[in-house]
Amino acid sequence: MELILSTLINGLSLGGIYAMIALGYTMVYGIAKMLNFAHGDIIMVGGYVIYVFMSFHNPLLAILMAVICCVILGIVIEKVAYKPLRGASPLAVLITAIGVSYLLQSLAQIIFGSANKMVTVYEFGAIKLWGVTIQVSALVTLAVTVVVMTILTLFIKYTRIGRAMVAVSEDKGAAQLMGINVNKIITITFAIGSALAALAGLFYLLKAPSISNTLGAMPGIKAFTAAVIGGIGSIPGAMLGGILLGVVECISYKITAIAPYTDAIEFSILIIILLVKPTGFLGKVRREKV
Repeated sequence: MELILSTLINGLSLGGIYAMIALGYTMVYGIAKMLNFAHGDIIMVGGYVIYVFMSFHNPLLAILMAVICCVILGIVIEKVAYKPLRGASPLAVLITAIGVSYLLQSLAQIIFGSANKMVTVYEFGAIKLWGVTIQVSALVTLAVTVVVMTILTLFIKYTRIGRAMVAVSEDKGAAQLMGINVNKIITITFAIGSALAALAGLFYLLKAPSISNTLGAMPGIKAFTAAVIGGIGSIPGAMLGGILLGVVECISYKITAIAPYTDAIEFSILIIILLVKPTGFLGKVRREKV
């Protein structure tokens, strides 16, 4: 029972991190209809910003600067790399996104080197919960994820900008005719996604206090997998896919026989779900206009 509870909480915590990253993918795809494969590397940038500003021994300052830097970076990437390709083919945008990803990784390697850097943001310690020793950082990650998801959902549903995002995601041309500034909405979407990536970078460092220039590569791929499982373009779907993937990963790691094949199991789940339900759990079937 203790092992099950511990694994479940750790899985929910890891799933929350995947869900935060997946939100960046799903929002950008839902609104701009493109896959930003450089999104995972913004996590890495946020981690390095925290690493630099932790030299002042002020975790709040480091977190704030990470969010600000990642938001600025997300906006710059959108303006410089993606905006000129607004009417280009999906393949051109995809290649550009991969190029931006490698550019960020290479710049980080040039500046900080390829060796791992140790970053201790804050020591939360552990507590006993129902007789189980649980890391407080896992509970904090889970709580913050729930709060962020709730705020984002309310923002999309009840604010003017949120409703404009929904309109752009439904029909970009019609939204433009209604007076919505589509370029502004896409920029705001990139900014929100990048801020969430910075928070995901923080929670990764709380989980494993080590950073390298490839930190965001595998989490980015898994978060994209979570977004597709939940239904790309669906915010609740990103949460559901992230939680599912996090729990499966933690359970797999606890079973010695299948632990080495954890990544394969996760991607196999993606394939199975796409075969059964191509739109993901909460994805919508979109009619193409001709």
